Amino acid sequence: MARKNTLMKSIQANGYPIHFNENAYEALNKHLAENKYSAIFIFADSDTNEHCLPLFLPNLETDLNIEIVEFEPGESNKNIETCIELWNVLTELGADRKSLIINVGGGVVTDMGGFVASTFKRGIDFINVPTTLLAMVDASVGGKNGIDLGNLKNQIGVINVPQMVLIDTHYLATLPQNEMRSGLAEMLKHGLIFDKRYWSLFLDLNNLNTDDLDTLIYQSVEIKNTIVMQDPKENGIRKSLNFGHTLGHAIEGYFLENENKTTLLHGEAIAAGMILESYISLKRNLISEEEYEEIKTGIDAIFERIVFEEKDLQPILELLVHDKKNEYGTIQFALLDGIGNIKTGQIIDNELIVDSFLEYNS
Repeated sequence: MARKNTLMKSIQANGYPIHFNENAYEALNKHLAENKYSAIFIFADSDTNEHCLPLFLPNLETDLNIEIVEFEPGESNKNIETCIELWNVLTELGADRKSLIINVGGGVVTDMGGFVASTFKRGIDFINVPTTLLAMVDASVGGKNGIDLGNLKNQIGVINVPQMVLIDTHYLATLPQNEMRSGLAEMLKHGLIFDKRYWSLFLDLNNLNTDDLDTLIYQSVEIKNTIVMQDPKENGIRKSLNFGHTLGHAIEGYFLENENKTTLLHGEAIAAGMILESYISLKRNLISEEEYEEIKTGIDAIFERIVFEEKDLQPILELLVHDKKNEYGTIQFALLDGIGNIKTGQIIDNELIVDSFLEYNS
């Protein structure tokens, strides 16, 4: 598909810049020229090594020694075992305090790569190059780096910002359809919690071209950045980003550990979480029946429904107890307060949570 050369202005996030498309490599090479790094270590999973590094490496202008460190793809490898392997590889290859890690890949690569960089020798510089739609609009903003503890998502981690984030939407051409859809979930969420007009753009995706997508990605990053800049440590408004994630993460974790279930992509689980939590918002009189129907219809047009059996509900409820957003032993929800607004710190009883699954299945 033809693409106009849309120059998108860099966005200043909390302590680092986010550069787009052609600007990105110019900024990266300038950074490499100005900082006396000892070596560059590129972290990539086997998928991004094959599909994305051939696009990335020709744009890199440096005389520094470059080592490519590859690991297995997927959420099931985002754990401390992989981190230990990566710390060992860095040590064996002679990485020091002046080394730079560049994470090229989806959210698993940037989450874990940022965590490894933040903890190796008490912290070395890293740059993130998100290559999936999900990582561009979600993992790129906010400085959250972390790994899973068993099936509990992102339980171990730090908030630490990269030197810069480079978003080049040309990488999206390497993505399968289901990965593209997965990223749309976070974009839908940004509209639902913050900007009704932005949400409404997704109600008809049929006429979307690549330039429109570039603009939607840019706006999504702007929305998330606006929220994070107000609340970097997640003490207040940043909790609004958890909409759809309280139940979504529990669903994702349950399907990840259960061998009788097909592992879900993050966005697939979050799409279900948003429908469930919209129903809870409806039952708490925070949104109207019309708004609930609009949300359901909008999400259903993009995502297939997940099949929940009765025996799935109890284990999913048990996973909620470990949600890292909980405080003082209570499960905290971020619920919609009309489309485009959010109410955080909402405590919901199990009965209503079970009702939301029954409604989802009906």
